[in-house]
Amino acid sequence: MTKEENEKRLAYLKGIVSRLPEKPGSYQYYDEHHTIIYVGKAKNLKARVSSYFHTEVDRFKTKVLVSKIHDISYTVVNTEEDALLLENSLIKKYNPRYNVLLKDGKTYPSICITNEPFPRIFKTRTINKKWGTYYGPYSHVGSMYGVLNLIKELYHPRTCNTSLTKEGVASGKYKVCLDYHIKKCLGPCVGKQSAEDYQKNIQQAREILKGNTRQVLRDLKEEMLKLSEELRFEEAEEVKRKYIMLDSFVTRSEVVSHTINNVDVFSITSDEKLAFINYIHVSNGSINQSFTIEYKKKLNETDEELLQLGIIELRQRFKSDAKEIIVPEEVDVELENVTFTIPQRGDKKKLLDLSIMNGKQYKLDRLKQAEKLNPEQKQTRLMKELQDKLHLPKLPYHIECFDNSNISGTDAVASCVVFKAMKPSKKDYKHFNIKTVEGPDDYASMKEVVHRRYTRLVDEEQPLPDLIIADGGKGQMEVIREVIQDELNLDIPIAGLAKDDRHRTNELLYGFPPIHVALKTDSELFHVLTHIQDEVHRFAIEFHRNKRSKRALHSELDDIKGIGPKTRDELLNGLKSVKKIREADLETLANLIGKSKAEIVYNHFKESAK
Repeated sequence: MTKEENEKRLAYLKGIVSRLPEKPGSYQYYDEHHTIIYVGKAKNLKARVSSYFHTEVDRFKTKVLVSKIHDISYTVVNTEEDALLLENSLIKKYNPRYNVLLKDGKTYPSICITNEPFPRIFKTRTINKKWGTYYGPYSHVGSMYGVLNLIKELYHPRTCNTSLTKEGVASGKYKVCLDYHIKKCLGPCVGKQSAEDYQKNIQQAREILKGNTRQVLRDLKEEMLKLSEELRFEEAEEVKRKYIMLDSFVTRSEVVSHTINNVDVFSITSDEKLAFINYIHVSNGSINQSFTIEYKKKLNETDEELLQLGIIELRQRFKSDAKEIIVPEEVDVELENVTFTIPQRGDKKKLLDLSIMNGKQYKLDRLKQAEKLNPEQKQTRLMKELQDKLHLPKLPYHIECFDNSNISGTDAVASCVVFKAMKPSKKDYKHFNIKTVEGPDDYASMKEVVHRRYTRLVDEEQPLPDLIIADGGKGQMEVIREVIQDELNLDIPIAGLAKDDRHRTNELLYGFPPIHVALKTDSELFHVLTHIQDEVHRFAIEFHRNKRSKRALHSELDDIKGIGPKTRDELLNGLKSVKKIREADLETLANLIGKSKAEIVYNHFKESAK
């Protein structure tokens, strides 16, 4: 690989990383042949995957892995526990090469139950089936220790290496060790625990390692009830402790109920051009497969048609034999011995929602990727979205918004901001001094400003906006409509941004009479519209503040014709105030600024005093 090719590869990967969600999930790395070479899990996908590419990696094996990565995919889940389960499932399925490499070159550990009269339970990386039965391997050591510690807490299996036999126990050959005294062992070596009871515990441990935890729970419950009926309450309490501990573990480990087994889940997310179909396969309550394919629409195919294609394609690709398929809506397709389910609640609805979430996230990532390569695409998308929301005749490329500002009617001003392609066009911003309105009449001020603005545009034959937005509700919209439609006979769409009691924008209005337009407050379009509103408000306030400041600094001396700033300053430096200048005689003034100018000042104040 040349230097240029490697830089291009890294740039592509970093682009994917920058779009990763900050959610728990599993991520997969692919080589140049699109073979999975590494599977990992993370509490925060973006932070974890970024660590491979945006920090200095010192470990040699990690550097080797990064050099082999050509593509990245991921699956979003609800919790870290779900991410762990998904990671384990994917590793077991694909056995990625670099998962082993990044585990210090060792094999995955397994849990062994030995073939002995009193079996031991321990972790090992060495597999020899002559010694016992092995469960695993476990790609995540933490999850393995979780299961192992659970078994130790529940059943207290022996940890010594002594070769125990029933005959040796009967003859008193063995002695108890420290584990017995600290209550980590029940003392089978000296007959404190019978061989039958020990074997019963080991059998339950086997079922837990197989994943049959629900059966163990049922057995424990039956045993607890039986002991209670026999009035053996202390023993029943011990069984209850085991039941609660195991039930808590099961609750944390399963994505959904273990009764949901060998089920396919499909969902579709689409727009005008593309459709994304997400596939999830569930086995024993755990996700072991997740994949999203993309269809490019050519003939305006419906979601139902594309979902049918996706189901057939993905089931063939992954050789699924699931007898139940969960879908969001009815599909017109029949498969042999397969039932289609449209869940409304429960665990199956949870799985469907998870599939939909993954499909939407994949679509969002692809959209961000395309918009990053072509920034204008985002602007066009937002304009198209606004056009669809308001049913406008054309894209709202040119948008204008108005706002007033005054304090009790004084220094009344207005402003107009212009947005083109959803971006502020500051060179087209306009300020207006209110000329015909006295007092705090916002409606009259708005009417004056709008009339002046669009009369001038028409007279100068300048392009009119595609949309006018009023910084207010129905009243402001009606005022603008009267000017645009009734007085100027122009056909310009008008919308309004109304605010709640806390002066926060909470709704978009359109039409006459105005109607509420559904718009999510966390959407990109809503943020753009509020930015327009904030910008016009800022521009108006800034102009109003500057005007007030200028008036506040104005002196009566500035109104005297023939007296400039230099003369004004000489008078103020000499007499300190306008009052003393007004009361000064002609001789005093002449000593400061000369006879001719002194006469102008003296006569001005003499006339104003009449």
